[in-house]
Amino acid sequence: MVGIAQGKVVSRPEKLITYALGSCVGVCLYDEKHRIAGMAHIMLPDAGLSLSQENPYKFADKGCEELIKEMERQGANRRFITAKLAGGAGMFSKYEAFGSIGERNVKAVKAVLGALKVSVTAEDTGKNYGRTITFDSADGSLTVKSMSAGITII
Repeated sequence: MVGIAQGKVVSRPEKLITYALGSCVGVCLYDEKHRIAGMAHIMLPDAGLSLSQENPYKFADKGCEELIKEMERQGANRRFITAKLAGGAGMFSKYEAFGSIGERNVKAVKAVLGALKVSVTAEDTGKNYGRTITFDSADGSLTVKSMSAGITII
């Protein structure tokens, strides 16, 4: 299980799960060649938005890089890593004067992954509902569950 502002890495046949992604983004990275999967539950677009900056997994700008480093420590090769994303919902849009934090989280994650040369192969992001996700290290499939949209596998 990956909690809020946490990141974990597993290898085949393990699965990673995180619950209640609202405006947070579930970043799921996969090295298909080595069957190594990583998941981070990102809360904020960048560390500048928080007083406490010790936990890299709290932020898109630090969490994605830390997750890749941890995957590499466990035998992954950056050349084979791809990404799938879920979450980033506009849960509180009527209270967000500068735009949806969920939308900003998704944009920040994509920008960081682009800079790290990791392509996003699939996503289930945005809208206005929460999600629970399960990431399978055996095949890189991401199961997205929500009360509003049912179950989707990407």
